[in-house]
Amino acid sequence: MKLIHAYLSLFALISALLIAPAWAQVPPVQSVPSVDAQRYAGQWFEQTRLPNFFQSGCLGDVVVNYRVQPDASIEVINRCREANDKINQVQGRAVAASGDTSGARLKVSFLPSWLQWVPFTQADYWVVMLDADYRYAVVSEPSRKYMWVLSRVPVMDAATYEIVMAELKLKGYPVEGLIRTPQRP
Repeated sequence: MKLIHAYLSLFALISALLIAPAWAQVPPVQSVPSVDAQRYAGQWFEQTRLPNFFQSGCLGDVVVNYRVQPDASIEVINRCREANDKINQVQGRAVAASGDTSGARLKVSFLPSWLQWVPFTQADYWVVMLDADYRYAVVSEPSRKYMWVLSRVPVMDAATYEIVMAELKLKGYPVEGLIRTPQRP
């Protein structure tokens, strides 16, 4: 019995030592230094995303529109095509995360406005990559569980897409699990 326990302990130790370097190599999620909300506003086309439950019915043509409001919040309208060409649309609101002045870390909620004050109903929305000319952006959150690649055009050119994928992989994102988003021209 002691021999089995010793082997199991040794196996656990070796496994931990082999896995630990992989954990150590994944850098923490960082948002971009700053986002100009007025430049970021407008229409974006989803290019790819990590699977998530709230978009499970979206088959393609995923578009998001951002509009800066007078109170500095951002109106968010997400739209996608579902089965039988049904369009699903949801409206939300994003506000600066507590203490953030960069514009790159937001909290977003798609609940009715009278419920949005409840803290756990707001999700992190961090801009983690942003083209200098605001042609593409990558949105995620601290755990890397959710991630979207957005572009100002319906279909991002292949070279740019590959550059974005390579950078995301270096940043520890599970790019092999991404779902490409079909966009109709």
